[in-house]
Amino acid sequence: MNEDIQFIIDTAKEAMDAAMKHLEKQLVNIRAGKASPAMLGSVMVDYYGSQTPLNQVANVNTPDGRTITVQPWEKSMLQEIERGIMIANLGFNPMNNGESIIINVPPLTEERRKTLAKQAKAEAEDAKIGVRNARKDANNDIKKLDDVSEDLQKNAEIDIQEMTDTYVKKIDDIFDHKEKEIMTV
Repeated sequence: MNEDIQFIIDTAKEAMDAAMKHLEKQLVNIRAGKASPAMLGSVMVDYYGSQTPLNQVANVNTPDGRTITVQPWEKSMLQEIERGIMIANLGFNPMNNGESIIINVPPLTEERRKTLAKQAKAEAEDAKIGVRNARKDANNDIKKLDDVSEDLQKNAEIDIQEMTDTYVKKIDDIFDHKEKEIMTV
């Protein structure tokens, strides 16, 4: 196979991998009913004047499926961590006991589960769009190659379409798994 075509296919595969990774990262932030340290992944804390991720100033644990505990490395950070959790607008009500911050994760209502499932579906659709855009870019790049026979171009387009179909199926599988996780009470 022509080196240019192989490069285009490899570039498309990297773009599709990136879309998958982004989807997985986004789905981790969608809560599925049980407490997880990842739920606080977007929380930023004012640490001596600079915005710092929560996991860099405290230990975040889940002693059970309904509770998240945040143990700051410096006791003076308790108020800042509490403020950071409130600002992140995650729908949590942090409780400060003087030693650590405890967050009770309320069980999801049926309506909220449906909303989260829709949100997960939207993320999956965004990932599919990313995969299809990578396919379109690769096909356009292949058509621009002058020194390649039409047969090679057609074969490369078929390979790219098969790769696209594989990634779309993976995205559907990931979404189905997440939807099941969200809808399970």
